[in-house]
Amino acid sequence: MAKDLTTSQVDRQNILNNDLAVREVQNQTGLQGIIFEDKLCFTKSMTATYFDVDVRTIERYVSENTEEISINGYEILKGKRLKTFIDCVISQDVPDINVGNISNRTPQIAIFGFKAFLNMAMLLTESENAKTLRKIMLDIVIDFVNQRTGGSTKYINQRDQDFISAFLQEENYRREFTDALRDYVDMGNSKYAIYTDKIYQSIFKEKATEYKKILRLTEKDRIRDTLYSEVLDLISSYECGLAAMMKEQSEQLGRKLNNWEMTDLFASFETLPLWKPLIVRARTKMASRDMALRDAFHFQLEEYIKPLEPEEYERFLGVAGDELEKLMKENQDVLLRLKERE
Repeated sequence: MAKDLTTSQVDRQNILNNDLAVREVQNQTGLQGIIFEDKLCFTKSMTATYFDVDVRTIERYVSENTEEISINGYEILKGKRLKTFIDCVISQDVPDINVGNISNRTPQIAIFGFKAFLNMAMLLTESENAKTLRKIMLDIVIDFVNQRTGGSTKYINQRDQDFISAFLQEENYRREFTDALRDYVDMGNSKYAIYTDKIYQSIFKEKATEYKKILRLTEKDRIRDTLYSEVLDLISSYECGLAAMMKEQSEQLGRKLNNWEMTDLFASFETLPLWKPLIVRARTKMASRDMALRDAFHFQLEEYIKPLEPEEYERFLGVAGDELEKLMKENQDVLLRLKERE
């Protein structure tokens, strides 16, 4: 899905929170600035010069987006930190034309950390240089994710250390659920697909076919192999709880449940208050991660989409994820046998 960084704060923050990709942007662009407190930064004048706009344009964007830019490293230096910054400028022999008119009598200076500088590039619509940098950023981020995932994000969920335990346990709960449908519900074989879809719709508001389309899965792809651990755990909880309720109600009646009774049972089950915070969490995790990591947009979950936190990128794209993915591939047959034995 094409991203317009000038209009979407979620897309902007998803890039800026991806510390691994931001470092790659810094390495590949080779942008030169001032090293202050061991970080690359830029003055207002340097920022305006690079983007070929007036300083007043930079000030206007800062005024209109202060909270966002400040989160990403824009700040006003005063007092001792200002003096230290000026000393850095002098020691690094930065030309006056780049930093603006500053001296020891300057009361304060606005600086942009590297992320804040990139943030300005994402916001500025009247700068060709900003437009070029936006394209470079998007290309680098896409290439970085593809490099980490071997060109496919389909199973990026499996780069999470929590996935293996959820993966191994899920089949056991699934079997409890299908056995309960077999033993306690008087419907045809379609009941398995019907109530699997009902669980999916209850948790992430999509049928299996809709989910497959959004993630561009093939008919052979197992949906559950692509789900995040939090979603798998919630599905398992649904299946475990429903299995127990089906058994209890069937035994009370002394017969199997008909379709009307099963419909009422499911409606009562999914509206239990205990599910609400778990469902909100699962929807937020799935929609936000898929948008950022898979470039997949869940229309039904749009209200739950948030920028990923930096630790989420480390979780799925960091070194630990590389090691786990390698381990999963090397032991794929063993893991499948463990699932079958559960």
